Amino acid sequence: MIFANVWDMNACADTDAETLRISIDTKATVNVGEYSRGGKSRGRTAVAAKDHDMRPKEKLVPGGILEPLSGKSFLFFGSSYKTSDFLVDGLFLWWEERQQEFPHINLLVINMDNGPECNGHRSQFLYRMAEFADATGLTIRLIYYPPYQRKYNSIEGYWA
Repeated sequence: MIFANVWDMNACADTDAETLRISIDTKATVNVGEYSRGGKSRGRTAVAAKDHDMRPKEKLVPGGILEPLSGKSFLFFGSSYKTSDFLVDGLFLWWEERQQEFPHINLLVINMDNGPECNGHRSQFLYRMAEFADATGLTIRLIYYPPYQRKYNSIEGYWA
């Protein structure tokens, strides 16, 4: 039943000229450094790299927004944690870059998982989303996928 509702809402959004649907998510923190992982540095000669440094000096938190109909994507990065503020700050950055192409949009439908940074019960996330709606003049509709079903969110295919 939940999937039927999600698919119906998405279909309505995709056929309405005044509505834009996006998919948003974050990924695990990535250590940045001179690492030789993933088999990409194999060769006859060993590559000088820090293979198991447990104290990286730099970390990046990736976030992404996908516009499922156009396939356009937007990546944003932070250096702290996956938080509600990080997610909505990324949304603000995306809108700043893309709003010129959507002067006719008045409803933004956002597909997301029910993760800790964007949970519908998280007051900071809802506060920041209201702030985004006020700043942009858009009506926001949050569409959550059921627990443990994030693979159906469009952005997950992009990450893959």
